[in-house]
Amino acid sequence: MNKRKIDNELLIKISKYVKENYIDETQICCNMAMMCDEPERRGAKFRPAMMSAGLYGASAEARSLKERLEQVDESFTEMLLRKIDEKKMTDAQCYKKARVDRKLFSKIRSDRLYRPRKSTVLSFAVALELTIEETKEMLTKAGYAFSHSSKFDIIVEYFIINGIYDMFVINEALEHFDQPLLGA
Repeated sequence: MNKRKIDNELLIKISKYVKENYIDETQICCNMAMMCDEPERRGAKFRPAMMSAGLYGASAEARSLKERLEQVDESFTEMLLRKIDEKKMTDAQCYKKARVDRKLFSKIRSDRLYRPRKSTVLSFAVALELTIEETKEMLTKAGYAFSHSSKFDIIVEYFIINGIYDMFVINEALEHFDQPLLGA
């Protein structure tokens, strides 16, 4: 890895961002217990199924499986290839900047429904210099989301929000916080 010394001021900003946004398992358990212990205030017992049903509403429930399958959205692969074209990059420029192996990129390119690892999606988001909204969309298309119970996610999110797309700097920060690296 090309060694650069990460700026202490940047590490302080990242540490503050992680501290403000990180949700550990005990906080999640406390929040879930609180929701379960207060059914009379909420009008019903807490059930995860109720939460997911509320996201889609009754009209979506009435639609048939066939109708839903006919309206499948753009896949991760399709979005990745579209973004490469929009950024006027070649495939090789993109996968090299993302530090993704040519064979893996070829596999992604040839399979419209390929599901990469989350770190691979984020490597491409950084390489393509996507906004936070575009990154969230790409993660969703691959079946993922940013999680504030993951320091890795919070750190990568910090860099994207602040428009810092230098893979070496991001990896140095990830390494400093004992997190896995992008494109590794």
